[in-house]
This record gives sequence, structure tokens and C-alpha cells, in this order.
Amino acid sequence: MIRLLAFLPVVIALGLGAFMLWGLTGDRDPSDRPSALMGHTVPAFDLEGIDGMDGPGLSSDDISDAGQPVVVNIFASWCGPCRQEHPLLETVAAMSGVSIVGINYKNEAFQARRWLAEMGNPFHKIGADLDGRVSLDWGVTGVPETFVINAEGVIVYRHTGSLAEPGAFDALKGAIVAAGQS
Repeated sequence: MIRLLAFLPVVIALGLGAFMLWGLTGDRDPSDRPSALMGHTVPAFDLEGIDGMDGPGLSSDDISDAGQPVVVNIFASWCGPCRQEHPLLETVAAMSGVSIVGINYKNEAFQARRWLAEMGNPFHKIGADLDGRVSLDWGVTGVPETFVINAEGVIVYRHTGSLAEPGAFDALKGAIVAAGQS
């Protein structure tokens, strides 16, 4: 019996190793997990704007009462993939029948202002989520994340990661079109 107990740590270690190896192989994409908010209304929030920028902040009412599809992009100036997708957000901003808003995630105001001045500002409104609490309510696990909200204020699409990834921007456009028809 004691000899069997001596092998127990080895058996447990092998089991954990096999489980970890299984998790790292295959076509499982950790960014491809469903949002618990899918099909639900936008969580209630009210964010101040970015200090030093003109315009109000952003609230859930701005999204829910828009009367058209809304794209919500959670971004930060320190985020490399946010920089990659930014030109695509400007393309969305130029589309008719859709509004695009931003949530500036855990970013100092001067950094956000400098980044938007350099990259361009595609957002109709921006809220500053300095402590990340609102992003947590949205279920955000990292930046960038992008959501499409239909005219009734219901979350109908979520993309985790850069919209510059293959197929991501086309999927976003499809979700915007579908949100406008719902």
C-alpha cells in the first residue's frame, strides 16, 4: 500500500501534463469563447470622457437609445493589436447606418489623447474606463474587443482580438448588416 502511495504524485503529474498538452494542441482558440452577454442588453454604465478632449463621455443609454446598430470597441494606446485594427475602425466610422463608440481601457488621458491625435479618432463618443470595471462588466478579457449592438440595444456579436486578423473584419461587417436588419 505504501509503495502505491509513493507513485501517486507521479501519476498526478503525468495526468496534469497530459491535460496541459491536450490544451495546447488542436484547433482550440482561446479567443473564440462565447460571451455571456450575447443576446442580452448592454450592461448599465456611465463613463466620463477622456480628460482634455471635447465631448461627453459614454453611457449605456448612448448605445441602447441609438436607434441603429452600434459598434463598441474597447481599446488602449499601449495595445499593439489596437494599432493594427485602427484603420478598419475608421472604415466602420465612414459606413452609413452605424455608430461607433469607444471605451478607453485603463489608459491615462494624455496617452489616449496623443494616440487618437496620431491615429485619428473614429469614435462618435468615448468613455474612459480608468479602473477597468466597466470592461469587466462587458466580459472583456483583453484589448481589443469589439461588440455589435443592434438597434434594440442587444449585443449580437463579439470579436476578441484585432479586427485585422484574417476574416475578422468581414465577420464584423456581416454582423453590422445583420444588426441593422433585426
